[in-house]
Amino acid sequence: MIQPPVAFSYIVKETVRLSFFIAGLLGALLTGAAMAGPPFVTDDPEPVESGHWEVYIASERAQGIEGVSGTAPHVEVNYGALPEMQLHVIAPLAYAGTVGGPWHSGFGDTELGMKYRFLDETDSHPQIGTFPLLELPTGNETPGLGGGHTQAFLPVWLQKSFGSWTTYGGGGYRLNPGIGNQNYWLVGWEVQRRLSTSFAAGIEFFRTTAVTPRGDPSFSFNVGTMLDLSEEHHILFSAGRDLSGPNRFTAYLAFQWTLGPQR
Repeated sequence: MIQPPVAFSYIVKETVRLSFFIAGLLGALLTGAAMAGPPFVTDDPEPVESGHWEVYIASERAQGIEGVSGTAPHVEVNYGALPEMQLHVIAPLAYAGTVGGPWHSGFGDTELGMKYRFLDETDSHPQIGTFPLLELPTGNETPGLGGGHTQAFLPVWLQKSFGSWTTYGGGGYRLNPGIGNQNYWLVGWEVQRRLSTSFAAGIEFFRTTAVTPRGDPSFSFNVGTMLDLSEEHHILFSAGRDLSGPNRFTAYLAFQWTLGPQR
């Protein structure tokens, strides 16, 4: 039997190796436009262009030791309200279930946000911005469809491009009220490569501190891709897992429309 420390090291090494293999395989098959935010947890500071829209019809899933949860689907809308500023809303249909227990579905918590970029990218420094988010408790907390309390996330994000490569990341502090909860930090970083005019692939790693007083921090990764079907239509996908934490598998899939004034 493999001893626990050796087993963990082996799992980490093989998981990271598999993630790079998947990204490389996708790149070989589809020889892009840059991805930012969805399909990743790590976000970026770049807002939607003023007067333009992003609309996502998406679904996400997290499978853990005790059960599964996710959205099927959720609608995300981003609007460039002003130069350097984007408004944001997510309205989800959520589901949750436990191993051997009942399944529940219904409207989940509503997310509101405003992204603001306060420093543009140059050759010498990255672009920097913030994207405060507010989670409204519109979902039913009892069956696990919502958090039961208003939550807030206060981050700072950075991004820099180098030819066909783009990297972004940062993190923030989440206010997580409720009995048995505590506030926590989330930090992450993503690296991606534009593989063609219509395809990009990337990988992210992110860490979350304990969300309860007796909980443990988690460390996770996702591999993601974005395929441009046209200038307006895109498909986004990511999959990953916790390297340390409760989630054995996570996935995100979305169809995105980008709309705006004709140039």
